[in-house]
Amino acid sequence: MIALLAAAVPATANPTAGGLPGGRANFVVSTGSLTTGSTSNWFRLGTYAFDAATGKVSTRMHVWEQTKPTQRTGIKVTPDSSCSSPDPKATDKVRPCEIMTAGGFTGAPNDTRQGTYELGTQDGKQTVTITWSPTWTDKWSVDTQQGLARLNFVSSTRVNSGYGYGSNAALTDRRAMSSVKAHPGDLRYVGKGWTGGKASDVASSFAVGSFNTCATVTWCLTYLQPSSAKVCQASGGCPHYGGGTPANVSSLQYYLGRVNSGDRRDALWHWCTCLAMERNEPCYTGNSHVKPLLQILDDNGAFRGWVGVEGSFSTNGVRSSDMLAVFAQADWVA
Repeated sequence: MIALLAAAVPATANPTAGGLPGGRANFVVSTGSLTTGSTSNWFRLGTYAFDAATGKVSTRMHVWEQTKPTQRTGIKVTPDSSCSSPDPKATDKVRPCEIMTAGGFTGAPNDTRQGTYELGTQDGKQTVTITWSPTWTDKWSVDTQQGLARLNFVSSTRVNSGYGYGSNAALTDRRAMSSVKAHPGDLRYVGKGWTGGKASDVASSFAVGSFNTCATVTWCLTYLQPSSAKVCQASGGCPHYGGGTPANVSSLQYYLGRVNSGDRRDALWHWCTCLAMERNEPCYTGNSHVKPLLQILDDNGAFRGWVGVEGSFSTNGVRSSDMLAVFAQADWVA
């Protein structure tokens, strides 16, 4: 982890917010079905647009299925020399590598559909129940604070986890990486992960302020985490260079990049430096972590974090080696 946990911003329930969930029309959402013992997991990342006049909701989603694994793909963003270094001995800058993401995320959503929604209340809190076509049903509770609504997963006939945030900012709006870095304080990470055949809840933090801005490629941020006590170890695939060896390299290469200037898509990519060293390559081509993201913006257009998924399908074809997740990485989490 790259920082200590940051305190979440208190939420205020608003169960009488009119004809829209929390009074907001446009949401970024990640959902998934991640189950221990299964290798048929799947997950989705995209947008919900609610229409109070019709009671309808439309979604545009990128969907990944473990039975149809995708290869990592570049987003055509490479950090410049101000925030990267080709020197393999550099201890303060990442390698100048093209940022990778999960296959398909650089293209158009592969699942678009319509649904209807109903608002209600439960335990004094607003709820929204969505019926999608073809038929399945999702239910969320809704919290609000000034400028933002949060969807809290309650139940579904198809998925077992989810995160969503909405405002009245347009889904075509986004914030520059300079605004992302300027966000005050750390972001909290909450999610459901799947590794080694097991699904589990995960919580950590993300110190976006530690990242370096790039002077020329301004839509990119980088961070070389100097060391790690738990990953990038000799026992974790780095027998010659990892932590605990004479070389004792346990640094991590972190990259953040914009996928498209006309929507909320970003890409987070990270990997252990020693893994590339083991392969004698500058940019790691093995099982790096690829995490598609969608920016959370409040009513004023301020950056508040991301919802995201991890679609790190193993390059060795062994599905139990996949690294999957559905998560929120935000300044206000449940």
